[in-house]
Amino acid sequence: MSLRKQGANNGATTAFLISTPESGVDSISITYALLDPIMTVARPFVAFVTAAVAGIGENLFGNNGHRQRIIPDLSCPVDNCCDGQNCDPETHRRHHTFFEKIKAGVIYAFGDLWEDIAKWFLFGVLLAGIITVLIPDDVFSRYLGSGLSAMLLMLAIGIPLYICATASTPIAAALIIKGVSPGAALVFLLVGPATNVASLTVVTGILGRRATAIYLSTIAVSAVSFGLLVDQVYARLGISAQAMVGQASEVMPLWIQASGAVWVMALSVKPLYRMTASLKMRFSRAAASAEKPVCANPDSEELLSSTGCGPT
Repeated sequence: MSLRKQGANNGATTAFLISTPESGVDSISITYALLDPIMTVARPFVAFVTAAVAGIGENLFGNNGHRQRIIPDLSCPVDNCCDGQNCDPETHRRHHTFFEKIKAGVIYAFGDLWEDIAKWFLFGVLLAGIITVLIPDDVFSRYLGSGLSAMLLMLAIGIPLYICATASTPIAAALIIKGVSPGAALVFLLVGPATNVASLTVVTGILGRRATAIYLSTIAVSAVSFGLLVDQVYARLGISAQAMVGQASEVMPLWIQASGAVWVMALSVKPLYRMTASLKMRFSRAAASAEKPVCANPDSEELLSSTGCGPT
């Protein structure tokens, strides 16, 4: 919405809406750790191509309407010492040293960024564990497997469902272990983060119905097309996606794996505690609202006192 208000056309806004949720440094790293190098390369590449095609298609066939003047955001990402409007960019570049910028980036990575994705990653890991333990090995391979039908089913599941790129990765790994083809898993990885019922409603309000149709159709066609292509790549190379899942950890010494697990758990304490406290507060408010008495003109003071509806 901010980009659109600053003057970005529908094509640029559409490309941003697709590429941003479908891929990122965090999701690419987790893809390498939980899946394999082929999926690690395919995921951001397909996201880039899909976003570019959708953006160009929107500029060619959509209705961009009136173009406003672009007001770039040049605010300081280190400590907000500059609002981006009242300071010269050349002067502002000398405000912070290289090490101050590195420090700010590290604090953001291990603080704000992980706090945003920790709860979703936990959700994805738990759901992946449930799929792996409770669902028989031959269910997906027998009824889903590979091919166009499997990808269309993943498309139908992923479009209305919201699941972030980080949380979708362990779920995709569990699906591959259970027999889903890597191409079908790629469709889920691309469509799940980029679309859901709420976002489609917002996109319609911001960009219009024609832009939303181009946005959704481009994602669907690109995801299925590249899903079929990825299946062919695995087949031509003779690689089993099931055998490759999670193999990246084998190149790391055990002490590094253990240290990383402890570090991730330590970083997750604060965001998960906040999430738990927030949920507890919501449940408490809901319970208090449910227990609140309804006063319907009681006839006596005794009834007022017994129901808790007396004057305050």
